[in-house]
Amino acid sequence: QVQPVESGGGLVQAGDSLRLSCAASGRTFSNYAMGWFRRAPRKEREFVGAITRSGASRNYADSVKGRFTIARDNAKNTVYLQMNSLKPEDTAVYYCAASSRLGLSRLSSEYDYWGQGTQVTVSS
Repeated sequence: QVQPVESGGGLVQAGDSLRLSCAASGRTFSNYAMGWFRRAPRKEREFVGAITRSGASRNYADSVKGRFTIARDNAKNTVYLQMNSLKPEDTAVYYCAASSRLGLSRLSSEYDYWGQGTQVTVSS
C-alpha cells in the first residue's frame, strides 16, 4: 500500500502558477495510477486529472485542460500537479489519490488511498 501526502498549496493571485507535490510512502508506488481531485467550498469533490503507472498517459478534467499538467517521478515516489493560469474558481482543497486499477479513472470510488489534502486559494 501507499500513503500519499500532499504539499505545495497556498494563496496566490489569479494568473499565477503553483505546483503541488504528492509524496507517497511505500515500495510499490509505480504499481499505482495517481489522481488529483479537488473539493471547493460547498461543492462535491471533483476529478482534476490522473496519470498512469508509468507516466505515459494522462487525462484531465475539461475545466483544467491546457492549464494543469500532471507528472510523476517513480524514483522519488512523487507525483506533481503543475497549475498555471490559476483562476479564483480553482480555489479548493486538492487531494492526491492512488489507484491499483489499470487505466485512468475519473471516479473517486476507484482510488484506494488518499492524502489529507492541501489548500489552494486563488484571489481575484
